[in-house]
Amino acid sequence: MAEQVEQIDFIWEGKDKTGNKTKGEISSKSETIARTELKRMGIRLKKIKKKPKSRFKSKSTITTKDIAIFSRQLATMLEAGVPLVQSFDIIGKGHENAAMQDLLLGIKADIEGGDTLAEALNKRPIYFDELFCNLVEAGEQAGVLETLLDKIATYKEKTESMKAKIKKALTYPAAVLVVAFIVTTILLLFVVPVFEELFQGFGADLPAFTQFVIGLSEWLQEYWYILFGAIGGIIYGFLFFKRRSRKFNHFLDKALLKLPIVGLILNKSAIARFARTLSTMSAAGVPLVEALESVAGATGNIVYSETVLKMREDVATGQRLQFAMQQAKLFPHMVVQMVAIGEESGSIDSMLSKVADFYEEEVDNLVDNLSSLMEPLIMAVLGVLVGGLIVAMYLPIFKMGAAVG
Repeated sequence: MAEQVEQIDFIWEGKDKTGNKTKGEISSKSETIARTELKRMGIRLKKIKKKPKSRFKSKSTITTKDIAIFSRQLATMLEAGVPLVQSFDIIGKGHENAAMQDLLLGIKADIEGGDTLAEALNKRPIYFDELFCNLVEAGEQAGVLETLLDKIATYKEKTESMKAKIKKALTYPAAVLVVAFIVTTILLLFVVPVFEELFQGFGADLPAFTQFVIGLSEWLQEYWYILFGAIGGIIYGFLFFKRRSRKFNHFLDKALLKLPIVGLILNKSAIARFARTLSTMSAAGVPLVEALESVAGATGNIVYSETVLKMREDVATGQRLQFAMQQAKLFPHMVVQMVAIGEESGSIDSMLSKVADFYEEEVDNLVDNLSSLMEPLIMAVLGVLVGGLIVAMYLPIFKMGAAVG
């Protein structure tokens, strides 16, 4: 694969076809190519120079949400009859995200240079995955680019919505643990020592529970760096192995699928992604074997990804998709039967779309239920921790009051 040449921004001034003074910006691989492009546009150049980079310009990044919004904008413009190059110009120059603006104007320059949209997107695999590029290529070849872009936009919007729901479901349990840890640490470091000084003048044995809490507080005051170092090490180790070890990711994904409630949400979301992606690719006319390879990477879970790749091998040998899914023993009976009906009737994309809608709604309901359950759980956990520490500190006072009485 040829090395990708970075796009350079140029500022230019000149005269248009009618002789009027004009100026603007253009992204190109070199000044020579930029001059050629402007000449082809009917511009008589007076001067051109590289656009200076601002030192104080905030560093912006491109998110998957930005790509999803762009997909919808481009689909809408093409459906309205706006030419492709002009669509990129309008969307790019109107974007608030500077990085996204550079990306879109760079794609526009490539298209003006003779590339197809699919070829221009393929040069930027960081932002446009294989699935996106394959669908765009299929749309260009069939002459229905605006229709395929509409399907891509819908797919991206549904996928982003699903990711947001999963993130919400996983954030709540993490929030409980973090808040509980912070509150307990603050009490042990700053509140318990005050009571400890008070108890030193009692001259009597403290209750076992109180002694345990005071001992924990003294240990934390002396060895707090060990605790925080261990937590930092665990977080670093987790991120390190998650980025580099496939075995660790497989173990993690498998373990998450077995968790109560959260595991159910992750299972249903993986099925929803599988169905939505395969439905979109089937509707675009992408061959099943080729489609399953892209679907594997879109499930969001290694267990499902490996299962789909195994199904792809079975389908490549001539087996029907419904039997491959049945042998995988990962998909519910209802999903397998819907695929079977789709294969029999020749409407597998429509059936899979219905499956995706059903499971997306299931995930939505489960996340809402989890949110409702977690709110009182957070209060209960904090209540037990804070209440337990308070009881531990007041037990000696109650004991002393009973002895005096």
